Amino acid sequence: MKKYFQRPAIKILVLILAVLGICLLYLSYKTYGNWAFALELRGKKLLAFVFVGIAAAFSTISFQTMTQNHFLTPNILGLDSLYVFVQTLLFFFLGGQQLLGKDSMGTFFLNVLLMVIAGFSLAKLLLKRSGNDLFLLLMIGIILGTFFNSISTFLQVVMDPNEYDLLQGKLFASFGNVNSQYLIIAGLGIVGLALFLWVQSPALDVLHLGNDQAVNLGINVSSFQTILLIVISALVGLSTSLVGPVTFLGFIVANMSYQFMGTYRHRDLFIGGSLLAILLLVLGQFLVEQIFQLNTTLSIVIEFGGGIYFVGKIISERKQRT
Repeated sequence: MKKYFQRPAIKILVLILAVLGICLLYLSYKTYGNWAFALELRGKKLLAFVFVGIAAAFSTISFQTMTQNHFLTPNILGLDSLYVFVQTLLFFFLGGQQLLGKDSMGTFFLNVLLMVIAGFSLAKLLLKRSGNDLFLLLMIGIILGTFFNSISTFLQVVMDPNEYDLLQGKLFASFGNVNSQYLIIAGLGIVGLALFLWVQSPALDVLHLGNDQAVNLGINVSSFQTILLIVISALVGLSTSLVGPVTFLGFIVANMSYQFMGTYRHRDLFIGGSLLAILLLVLGQFLVEQIFQLNTTLSIVIEFGGGIYFVGKIISERKQRT
């Protein structure tokens, strides 16, 4: 019986039931029979949770397989810092009132495009010229992230205080004011990219064994890593442009997926990680709205919990090695 419940299919079924349960609770709690109001107000948030959860799970698990490190996330490439940098530039030169008033689709696509270009540039210029050295790639990513943060901080210091207040609302993850047009476009993009990674799951399973083994088994590691970086950058770009940066979400759900699923097969990990992400996001938002009475935000809860989990993970790994 114990082995029966250790099967990935049974674990996925348990997660599906848990996700359905928390979603129904979130949609129906204190609606007082007004389902139309609940679906209109909370349904949009729920869709955002689903898309962001899928993007976080697929991108982080793929990135950790590529780097052979469960402590790294795509944000180490400086993608979050790039998002902050782009938003700061737009608000500084164009003005927050104008940008927020237009609610332009162009700004959304610009954020995604720049993140994809950043991922492609890192892959093209660094991976191939450095002999496929991922450590050099990560080091350059950290340096670029610091560079973007420094320029953003300088511009924010000299920015008009009113513009700065408006900018802060764009730099923190927010699921409460998701634009419906952005939601549809981002959702289609995230689902399409996730399907691509799903199809590439057998190759990711092989890459999990190491680069040398993957080459021996017929995978062009250099080209595959370049494609992965572009897809991962696009997933992070779509997710970040939709709701803002959520740094620790991918790290939490990826590592929880490894522990809960107990398998190396990426299709099981992708499903398990996505369901765990959706479960955590919906549960967190429910607690923020109903328990904390909106005195905090979901992004703060995720960052706080993620920071504790990250430190605990480091201590646990250190104890195992000693």
